Amino acid sequence: MKAGFIGLGAMGAPMARHVHAAGLLCAVGNRTQSRADALAGELGVRAARSADNFADCDVVALCVSLDADVLENVAALAKVLKSGAIVVDHSTVSVQTARKVASLLAAEGIGFLDAPVSGGVEGARNGALSVMVGGDADVLEKARPVLDAYAARITHMGETGAGQATKAVNQVLVAGINEAVCEGLALAEKLGLDPERLLPTLGAGAAGNWFLDKRGATMLRNAFAPGFKSAHMLKDLRIVQGIARDTGIRTATLDQAVADYAELVERGHGEADTSVLITLKRGG
Repeated sequence: MKAGFIGLGAMGAPMARHVHAAGLLCAVGNRTQSRADALAGELGVRAARSADNFADCDVVALCVSLDADVLENVAALAKVLKSGAIVVDHSTVSVQTARKVASLLAAEGIGFLDAPVSGGVEGARNGALSVMVGGDADVLEKARPVLDAYAARITHMGETGAGQATKAVNQVLVAGINEAVCEGLALAEKLGLDPERLLPTLGAGAAGNWFLDKRGATMLRNAFAPGFKSAHMLKDLRIVQGIARDTGIRTATLDQAVADYAELVERGHGEADTSVLITLKRGG
C-alpha cells in the first residue's frame, strides 16, 4: 500500500511520521511548501508540489484547517487518483462538506472516509488518537493499515457524515470541560490554594479529566504554547453550532464557549492554546 499525507501542522506532521514508520508513506504535501520539503527530506519521501504527485497513492489522508481547504484538495485529487483509491479526511468540517466530498469522489470511483480525530497533539505524537469514522465499512477496512499507524481506537460510526457528527459531540464536551476547568482553577488562584497539592487532588477524584491533567499545571504557569489553538477551537465550535442549530437542544455551554473563544481571538490569543481561556476567567 502507498499512502500520501496532506496537512503537516501540529497534528498532521506526527501522524505522517507514524505512517512512515509503518512503511506506507510515499508522499507528503502542505500549503506551505517548505514544511513539506523539510518533512520529506527528513523521512526520505516525495514532497508533493501538486495533486499529481499523489497519483500513485492507494490512500491519501488529509489533516487541514478549513472546509474550503478540504474541498480544494479533494477537487484536485479527484482528477488524478485512480479508481479504487481512498481519501481519508481527518479535518474537522461540517457534515454537509463531508457528504459533498464523498459524492464528488464517488463520481470518479474513489472512496471517502470522514474520520476526524481526538486526542490532541500528545495523541498524534504518541500514535494514540481516537478516530471516529463515517463512510462505507469496506472502505474503512481497506484504509485501516494507514489509520492503525496513529490510532489507539478506530470506531466506524456509520454512513458518511457520522464521523463529523461524532466530532461535533466531542467538541461540545471538550469545550464544556475547558470552561469548567479554567473557571475552577481561576477560583483556586483567588482562594490561594497550592497548585502542587491541588492538581493531583482534583485529578484523583471525580473532577479528573484529560484537560486538567495535560493543561492544568501549564495554564497556572501562564504557559499557553499549543496544543490546540484557540482559533481552531472557535472554528470547530462554530461548525458545531451549525450542526446543533436545528436539533432543538439547549446549547448554553456551547454558546458560552463560542463567545469566550471569539473574545480570545479578538484579544489576539488565537494562536495560543485553548487553556488561555483561564485569562478570561480570572476577570479584571
